[in-house]
Amino acid sequence: MKFVDEAYIDISAGDGGAGCVSFRHEKYKEFGGPNGGDGGRGGHVFAVADPNLNTLVDYRFSRRHDAKRGEHGMGSDMFGAAGDDITLKMPVGTIISDAETGEVLYEMLVPGEVITIAKGGDGGFGNMRFKSAINRAPRQKTPGWPGEKKSLKLELKVLADVGLLGMPNAGKSTLISAISNARPRIADYPFTTLHPNLGVVRVGPEQSFVVADLPGLIEGASEGAGLGHLFLRHLQRTRLLLHVVDMAPFDDSVDPVAQAKAIVGELKKYDEALYKKPRWLVLNKLDMVPVDERAARVKDFVKRFKYKGPVFEISALTHEGCAALVKDVYKHIKAQQVSEQPSEYVDPRFADGPAE
Repeated sequence: MKFVDEAYIDISAGDGGAGCVSFRHEKYKEFGGPNGGDGGRGGHVFAVADPNLNTLVDYRFSRRHDAKRGEHGMGSDMFGAAGDDITLKMPVGTIISDAETGEVLYEMLVPGEVITIAKGGDGGFGNMRFKSAINRAPRQKTPGWPGEKKSLKLELKVLADVGLLGMPNAGKSTLISAISNARPRIADYPFTTLHPNLGVVRVGPEQSFVVADLPGLIEGASEGAGLGHLFLRHLQRTRLLLHVVDMAPFDDSVDPVAQAKAIVGELKKYDEALYKKPRWLVLNKLDMVPVDERAARVKDFVKRFKYKGPVFEISALTHEGCAALVKDVYKHIKAQQVSEQPSEYVDPRFADGPAE
């Protein structure tokens, strides 16, 4: 399935049905009175967050979505039927905003969450609504109210706890396949990953987190070079970034430190908030470095990169060092989740403990 993370749609809720002007006609009932019913409500447009979807491709080719209008009122005190509602299934993490103003209207963050994005118009009143002691034969009615019509922009930001960041061919896809259930395309050439891949990492019973693998960044990405800049939005909801570095590049003239600094520079140009997220250094492909040279090469890299945060030495291919990385990542994410939870409310009457 093609990965699409942006789409534009036009939605229209149903108009309400018109009220009816009618009078009771029955033998021997000369003045039966009004019996025109109200019109039916127009159909609503709902959106539901479907955890089984991971792309907006359905809305790339199906732009217009209209709910049914309500039926008109009828005689014999019959109200019109409500119009059929429509429900649009969207991936979890979809942002719904106004296409004209850019104002964010809704965010679909909870699986199964249902929101009303366009309300159907109410039905009009029939003449039975207007009868009174001084107006026994009303001929008034009202038309149905129009339903809401909107032009919307849908933008998908995947919900992941951890995002993998790095140059093409740094081994991000190999890493996500080694630590999670994801099976992305892996090959020995750059730009193998063309769209984000999500994987669930199982640490233990009821202990897991979600990791996202994005297409590799290259220098000039903030100006549109390569593919990585198109998907950087998916890192904005992550709690931690893992900067994966290739410590054994094919070309000996390539400096991993220069590549790593270029990635950090592109991140800062794209979004300052993304640049300030916690970012750990993951030095990959150390299985291709001679054992007696590893320590010196890692020390030289960290010194020239001027990095003072956590450093992990791994080989995604042989799984060396991956277990320790996964455990530390889970501890960090769990600590963040606990800190974000609201503190338990304490009744001020018992704040000092029970009375003796």
